[in-house]
Amino acid sequence: MHVLITGAGGHLGRKLFDFLSDQEEFSVTGLDLRTVDHPDIHQADFGSAPDWARHFKGVDVIVHLAGDREPTASWASSVRNNMDATLTLYHHAAQHGVSRVVLASSNWLHGDKRFTTDRLNSETSPGPVNAYGMSKLFCERTGKYFAETQGLSVICMRIGWTQWTHDNQPGSHMAMGRWGQEMWLSDQDFLSGMQAAVTAANVQFATLNLMSDNPGMRWDIEETKRIIGYSPKDGAPAKLSAIISMKSSAKRLLTTVVPSTFEKLFPDW
Repeated sequence: MHVLITGAGGHLGRKLFDFLSDQEEFSVTGLDLRTVDHPDIHQADFGSAPDWARHFKGVDVIVHLAGDREPTASWASSVRNNMDATLTLYHHAAQHGVSRVVLASSNWLHGDKRFTTDRLNSETSPGPVNAYGMSKLFCERTGKYFAETQGLSVICMRIGWTQWTHDNQPGSHMAMGRWGQEMWLSDQDFLSGMQAAVTAANVQFATLNLMSDNPGMRWDIEETKRIIGYSPKDGAPAKLSAIISMKSSAKRLLTTVVPSTFEKLFPDW
């Protein structure tokens, strides 16, 4: 199976590139915005003219990790590097006969649910709170369109938090309190989950959470287990110090309680 990984020189992309390359069943190539010192990883700017699509010839599955991954991404960058680039990628993938695109989506689609008790799965209404989250919602919905009209299999993986630091170990050092810790994703669970998405049979379209099996988390991974055969090996409960709990309570007050109270008192503003 020929797998092409976009963003193959990045934090997650290179881990996945090396992991799949070590397995005989896969032939792996990559694309990245930067020049990468590897003969099978080619330079490509996904926001420019799509000469990079020539690399899709003979590809079975594209894992699309490239794009602006920052929650603080501007609208201009989110449109160019996430929305427009992914729409163009879907189009050329379908034209070249690629069977599947595995999209790196994001937990930021449910950013408005941070201080609620909602269970988070494919049926939970989206509520992005920034341009980055909105761009990922766009990429999911256009993927559904291509799955329904072009026969392209699209699996959108809402990837949890794999850290650049701390050897990606969970704990109270992680930002965003309970919310941040509960979306922890270990390296081995990331790799096995993405491989499952690449190889799963009979999936036309799906939006799936990819987190480790963290006790008490609100992200539902039962769909992921059932649809692609994901089998997480790791998991860690949130460690909440008094300071973390106080910060979370203050953030909840400022972002939900105060605006809601103001709206009730002054409905016409």
